[in-house]
Amino acid sequence: MLSGEKILITGPAGRIAFGLAKTLAAENEVWGISRFGDPAARQEVEALGVTTRVADIGDGDFGDLPTDFTYLLHIAADFGDDYERGLRVNAEGTGLLLAHCRSAKAALVMSTVTVYKPHPDPWHAFREDDPLGDAGLPQPKPYSIVKIAEEAVARYCARNFGLPVTIARMGSAYGDRGGLPAHHLHAIAAGQPVRVRWDPLPYSPIHYDDINAQVGPLLEAASVPATIVNWAGDQPVTVQEWSEYFGQLLGTNAEVAVEPVAGASVGSVGDAALRSSITGPCQVEWRDGFRRMAAHMYPDRVKAG
Repeated sequence: MLSGEKILITGPAGRIAFGLAKTLAAENEVWGISRFGDPAARQEVEALGVTTRVADIGDGDFGDLPTDFTYLLHIAADFGDDYERGLRVNAEGTGLLLAHCRSAKAALVMSTVTVYKPHPDPWHAFREDDPLGDAGLPQPKPYSIVKIAEEAVARYCARNFGLPVTIARMGSAYGDRGGLPAHHLHAIAAGQPVRVRWDPLPYSPIHYDDINAQVGPLLEAASVPATIVNWAGDQPVTVQEWSEYFGQLLGTNAEVAVEPVAGASVGSVGDAALRSSITGPCQVEWRDGFRRMAAHMYPDRVKAG
């Protein structure tokens, strides 16, 4: 774990970045930037001991934000349906941010497993050298395209600034602060169907605890040219499988409704071999992690054991 560093985290109130901020603030000077539209969210971050500033990276105006950070964790992303806004924030904003932090020891830029070109086999485990393309997801439609653009900008910045960069393609992150599995958990708890675009529909879920533990090694792996790695869990699991498990935990039937989306990716499994060689294996087995999440969100219905 990092210690004695000055670290900047973007989007520190978000699902993934909040846990990173909490973990790193114990032994480091941590700063966080965001638009902070919700004052309560900013207060929650500051309660961790994080110094905050309001900034929109798409504008590139960082005000009095220092430039002497030793590490940068760029976690924030625009999830809207506007392509122009998505490119301005995710791609251009990444370049402006990395330029601001060009003197850092290393930067981690979080991308997504959905940058890969759809494969006809839902169980295909995407490798880092697989073709990229529009995942064709119904929402947010621009996401895979603008994240590919972000990766290209980050790669350029690594070479132009001599800044070691890791581009980490996130799988399905989950835990007490939510994630895709949590959305499905809530639907099942409410007696609503879980809607999927294929059967089976596998993902590579990764618990926030593993994400927090792996950030140090991933920063150490940063390089010029940029290191590109899937930040995904070790165990592929289908939505159908985890929905059934949530139903068992909640004591109810889990209905999964298949609604195919023409041209969309039918699987989102990230090959974990490279990441495992950098970080070691994940420590949270998916059933244990899902049970913990369910017990946190529905303590009156799920036992924590």
